[in-house]
Amino acid sequence: MAITKEPGQKGVSWSNIAVGAIMNMFEVTTLGQPLEVLKTQMAANRQQTMFQALQTVWSRGGVAGFYQGLIPWAWIEASTKGAVLLFTASEIESATVAMGVNPAAAGLLGGMGGGIVQAYATMGFCTCMKTAEITRHKQAASGIKPPSTWAMFADIYRREGLAGINKGVNAVAVRQCTNWGSRMGFARLAESSIRSLKGKGENEKLTPYEKILASSIGGALGTWNQPIEVVRVEMQSMAKSAERGEKKTILNTLSYIYKENGIKGLYRGVTPRIGLGIWQTVCMVSLADYVKAWVKKQ
Repeated sequence: MAITKEPGQKGVSWSNIAVGAIMNMFEVTTLGQPLEVLKTQMAANRQQTMFQALQTVWSRGGVAGFYQGLIPWAWIEASTKGAVLLFTASEIESATVAMGVNPAAAGLLGGMGGGIVQAYATMGFCTCMKTAEITRHKQAASGIKPPSTWAMFADIYRREGLAGINKGVNAVAVRQCTNWGSRMGFARLAESSIRSLKGKGENEKLTPYEKILASSIGGALGTWNQPIEVVRVEMQSMAKSAERGEKKTILNTLSYIYKENGIKGLYRGVTPRIGLGIWQTVCMVSLADYVKAWVKKQ
């Protein structure tokens, strides 16, 4: 995500809305959704190993099982959240750099702001429905036939209204704020470190491989907040439990997971999430930088 503006550019870069939507659609349709499904499967079924989770997902239709929830929820979510993230984060980064803030801190602030806005503006109901779609198979284990996606959506809306559809949105906001703040901050810090190691000036361009390396570092280090992700999945899961109660908050869900699975339970699914974090950061930071530069030249 470029933090400098083209010479002569003034005002807001509205093209970032389209670039963000396109890049996030590309990310989720390629490696993003399979890694998301695997990560969610492990976070929701914390007793499973990665191999068992892979087997479970494969049993839902082979390769198609790894793209469960892609249409329509992941596509709706990706097209909207990508637009909001790239637009908001780019504007915050550009504004803070212009104020003299260093690139790493600007990336941190841009990512945090973009993550919060995208969570509340676009992600609540889509993330909830994606997770419900993936975890509703837990109902089948107890002998209950899982409803269709649209029937599930209608039932949640009928029973709980907008609050039900946006269940877990606060956990999503915390996750996205820490996710993209960490990813972009670490990625920009890595870019600065690579420039220093290579003896490059602040305005010298990094090679594609150097930018991908920086984004990979940012994406991997950004998974430190995995407990928040496990809490989010549990809050949005369709599985019922008398012990955790109907009223799910971030704190009581965190307590429930720790009581049931210990500290390891809070880090279930971290391995596929590292892969997902790297891929998302490469797409939304490194590749997005090149797409934005190309758009500006047109």
